Amino acid sequence: MTQSGIVTYKKTNIHIVAPVEELDFFDTQFVSLSKEIRTIEAWRMIASNPPRMLKLAFLLRDKVSAFFGVQRINGFSGGCPDQVQVKDQLDFFVVEYISDTVLTLTVRDKHLDVMTCITTDHERLTITSSVKTHNAFGRVYMIPVAPAHRLIVSKDLKRVKQEIGKFL
Repeated sequence: MTQSGIVTYKKTNIHIVAPVEELDFFDTQFVSLSKEIRTIEAWRMIASNPPRMLKLAFLLRDKVSAFFGVQRINGFSGGCPDQVQVKDQLDFFVVEYISDTVLTLTVRDKHLDVMTCITTDHERLTITSSVKTHNAFGRVYMIPVAPAHRLIVSKDLKRVKQEIGKFL
């Protein structure tokens, strides 16, 4: 365990929200890129122009969750400040850790803790998401979110790879 509730996954630079055996959701996916990028650049590519389907998914999530007193997240704004530091807000995420090769983002509430860790290693971009639920609502919430999240991350990685390819 490291600072502020971050766990290092298998002696890598990947951060997760709890030890693997305690997680209720864990997904790690990667893509090889044609050039090296910083993690904040990858975040900007992902958040700057979200697909229409993702915008609709966030809208649906906010409408359904509102019935259960869950705060709206409103999806991705498309913006990202030039300078990002620990404790800054990137849309609905809080920055827990940032370097050129690691960007760790969290959302923590009474229902669940979510951590998304974007890492770069030479020309490899990895997105790892981990969730620890705290109650029945958190567990039910993850039933549709888990498979959707895997699909969304896969598409995000492909979009970043395509964006990088445009500049070569």
